[in-house]
Amino acid sequence: MFYGLNFAWHWSPITLGGLVILCLLYIFGIRWVRRNKPEEKPLQKRRVVSFIVAVAVIALLLLTPVDMIARTQLFSVHMFQAVALITVCAPLLLYAFPAWLVQPFFANPFTRPIMWVLTQPVIASLLFNLTFLLWHAPLFFNFALRNGTFYHVMMVSFLLTAVLNWWPLIGPVRELHRMSYPQQMLYAFLDGQPVDIFAFLLVFSFVVFYRHYAVPPQLGITAFADQAVGGALLLLPGLVDLGVMSPLFFRWLSQQEAKAKIADQQRQEEEDAYMEEEDVEEHLQA
Repeated sequence: MFYGLNFAWHWSPITLGGLVILCLLYIFGIRWVRRNKPEEKPLQKRRVVSFIVAVAVIALLLLTPVDMIARTQLFSVHMFQAVALITVCAPLLLYAFPAWLVQPFFANPFTRPIMWVLTQPVIASLLFNLTFLLWHAPLFFNFALRNGTFYHVMMVSFLLTAVLNWWPLIGPVRELHRMSYPQQMLYAFLDGQPVDIFAFLLVFSFVVFYRHYAVPPQLGITAFADQAVGGALLLLPGLVDLGVMSPLFFRWLSQQEAKAKIADQQRQEEEDAYMEEEDVEEHLQA
């Protein structure tokens, strides 16, 4: 015990088994592509590092005493878990998988329709926001807190839907749903609004939504203060969305500038050609 916090370890077969399966799929998937499609580019080391970091962070969040504290004592630690999975682990996992590794799922006639639906921007956003908000309804959330297995089902569902949610912006294969830079900026802005509204409720409602938590008195904070900290942490994905929108905006400006330069160059070429025709006509008339 440290400041009344419970540092007991909780081993979840769902999370542990899921991580093992994920690692095996990653390793055997790479080997299969290398054996059957040797013309593909070699896997970059930074992608492997991204995968290792993502798996390590997931394990630290869900297979250490952090998980016990998040389920029994501090809502803010739970929200730290959720935000880390959404804003750190999901993008890292997407980056870890090159296009040639996931392309077979989009080329297969059986899985292609499923991937087409799941990676649609509207569907991906709805799946993530509905999953996140429904799980945090007091009835479902308190049930998950009392049952470690369901709690981990909830956290894994956050991660999986967050991967889909990031896909329209940074997914390795986006040929099925191409979006312009303005559309991507609009997606990033609108996608975070439901979670931001929930975060503001946690911070400014002055009502404790989740009374299952036993906040250690040694910490000197109230249950609502703990909830408000969790709500403040939940605002971080919105800041990440703004961080994503900024480079998209500048890329769009660069794209528009390049188009303007090309248009000016074509206009100048047309004017030069017209002037040459005028000179030729005048010379013939003379």
